[in-house]
Amino acid sequence: MKVILLERVAKLGQMGDVVDVKAGYARNFLLPQSKGLSASQANIASFEARKAQLEANNLESKKEAEDMASRLDGQKFVVIRQASDAGYLYGSVTTRDAADAATDGGFSVDRKQVVLQAPIKELGLHAVTVRLHPEVDAEIIMNVARSTEEAELQSAGKSIQELAAEEEAAADFEIAELFDDIGSAAMDDDDLAPATAPEADADAEQADEA
Repeated sequence: MKVILLERVAKLGQMGDVVDVKAGYARNFLLPQSKGLSASQANIASFEARKAQLEANNLESKKEAEDMASRLDGQKFVVIRQASDAGYLYGSVTTRDAADAATDGGFSVDRKQVVLQAPIKELGLHAVTVRLHPEVDAEIIMNVARSTEEAELQSAGKSIQELAAEEEAAADFEIAELFDDIGSAAMDDDDLAPATAPEADADAEQADEA
């Protein structure tokens, strides 16, 4: 199916290009989202008549997108999820979750603007693309953690593996300290035993003399 593009579409073409695409892609994506029109003679003539206005509108929306991108790019947003000790989520983080997190952070982002190749299914920091305009992208960081404390540690550069190793080391240290305390207590008991023996002998001698 031939379609005339009303805006730039990644990996397809620029505004005004007539491209040949699958009918399902055109009907389910390009046409309903006003990214293109079927390339009939009437539509092509209509586009040419409106081309200057469309280009002006595109330039204005591009400037607005660039302004937002300058503020949004590099922002980090925390998403709290339950996960296993190995760091795998019980569920996933989707485009809607990313959009909601950005919106809660003060940015107006629609889930359709979020680009994810696949849902996020692990703890950690994940770079996510937000398409603000056909020619303008911003990259945000989704900090997926089990708690705000864990999110802060991840933001400081520690991975889930490092956090697990630190927790294991801390547990080993506590166990070692416990055994040290038990050993010290046993040694104290040994030190007290000889001290009581002479007293018992003296008591026995006094009993014999009597």
